[in-house]
Amino acid sequence: MTDPIGARTPASAQAAAATINALGKARPKDDPAKIVSAAKQFEALLIGQMMKSMHDSEGGWLGTGDDDSSSSAMEYGQEIFAQALAQSGGLGLANLIAKGLQNASKTSETDGLGAGG
Repeated sequence: MTDPIGARTPASAQAAAATINALGKARPKDDPAKIVSAAKQFEALLIGQMMKSMHDSEGGWLGTGDDDSSSSAMEYGQEIFAQALAQSGGLGLANLIAKGLQNASKTSETDGLGAGG
């Protein structure tokens, strides 16, 4: 008698592998949504670093001293604020970065097609 679970496992594993391969091919490496997301994440990081340097240079917001707990809370708040600011347009850097990366991606695709033909 054959094992019904063992008999199904290779077929299901093959189906899973085929699905993963199809998904990988469906989203190109230079997917515009990925580019925009990465640009927004970079802008959020940049805004967060700017806020951190402003906070550190003054010895606290509005010149007040900080203890460890308020410092941790302030860092978290700055990070969340920077992410929210970047997601809503921020300084406009994410759009510029995304356009530049998308143009570079199109240029490299064009160069690759021209070299082969």
